[in-house]
Amino acid sequence: MVGGADRDAGLDDTLERPGERRPVGETDREVEQAGRPPRRPRPTARLPGVQPDVVVIAAGREECRLVAQLLLELEAEHVAVKGDRSFEIGDLQVDVADVRPRIDRLPQLVDNASRLRPYGLRMVEDLVRPRGPFSLRASARLAGDATRRFDGRILVCLFEVEGRLERAACWQETDGAIALRALSEDGLARLKAVLPLDADHSEFLRRFADDDLLGRAVRELRGKRPLRLGTVTHALLRAICGQLIESRRARNIELRLIRATSPTDGVLHAPPRPEAFCRFAPAQLQKLDLSARKAATLVRVCRTLDVERLREVPPAGAARRLERERGLGPWSVGVIGLEGLGCYDFGMVGDLGLIKLCTALYGRRAEPEDTAELLARYGEWQGLASVYLLAGFGRGLLPVRYERGLPSAA
Repeated sequence: MVGGADRDAGLDDTLERPGERRPVGETDREVEQAGRPPRRPRPTARLPGVQPDVVVIAAGREECRLVAQLLLELEAEHVAVKGDRSFEIGDLQVDVADVRPRIDRLPQLVDNASRLRPYGLRMVEDLVRPRGPFSLRASARLAGDATRRFDGRILVCLFEVEGRLERAACWQETDGAIALRALSEDGLARLKAVLPLDADHSEFLRRFADDDLLGRAVRELRGKRPLRLGTVTHALLRAICGQLIESRRARNIELRLIRATSPTDGVLHAPPRPEAFCRFAPAQLQKLDLSARKAATLVRVCRTLDVERLREVPPAGAARRLERERGLGPWSVGVIGLEGLGCYDFGMVGDLGLIKLCTALYGRRAEPEDTAELLARYGEWQGLASVYLLAGFGRGLLPVRYERGLPSAA
């Protein structure tokens, strides 16, 4: 059982560089060093090629920092550094050498079209208007993992398309439309499959806007929809890793497994497919901190069931097929339904966060059965209700208060 989704701190680790590159943009290629008192080194007064009124954001572990990687792995001859202004979505990001040894990356903004033109490459773009209210910022918050990054405005994903790795990015315009950009039509289609743009939940908002428990969360988080993962196999992996442990540890195990089994472009990894785990013995996956039971379940399901085809099956049929697998229960089916199949029919019964919520509601130690009873009131919207209940509980939007050892209702 896992509580609300936690951001994986390991995903924000920057890549190490053994040395420094010479600055770009200076005519004489020389950097004047600032004066230093003896035995007390001081950093240079300014970065080469950067004006004093320019704001340079260093990569760190902040939740909404800019992604310090470029959508395409192409070197720019000249880097145009933008000033302190509003962020332009038409730009992508590039890693620039750092003159300070303790800072690995400095994200800079460059014009994407000018970078691609010398190589004869063309970006495929589209502008899609979501059905019903949708907020990319609210939906992609804490959605970063080994396969994608979100900096608070731009979502960057990596896909394996026809044997090659391809990045795709999207952002939300001021009028609510979603702008998408990729290197190919297939990459654009894969990105659209991740975004729940067609999953209109207006009926859910209308029915439960005045719900005594969920009403405030529905009103304040109305644009939130869970993003889908790149493959159903990834959702299966997340569900198995998250069984009966806290979410942070589960995400760390998931990260290690993806890094060990999926191809990478050096920064992101492609979403895993069944064959990524079929070639491993359960004992090999145990070395990555996955328990013996979970490793056996993951390998067996990937070898005996084509989970990617479940997207072509009605949700009820997919749920019945998954529940027949030993090691997969209602909570796992709920996770796979939400993040793999993109359906809202199945709640995350037994989720640790929902158990804490039921403990606060009922004033006693709750059991998984209590979460099933709680979600039943939301009918065919149980999956989405799970997301809103967990998000609202974490943000204090529900009329309950949970204190360790002393649950109570507000």
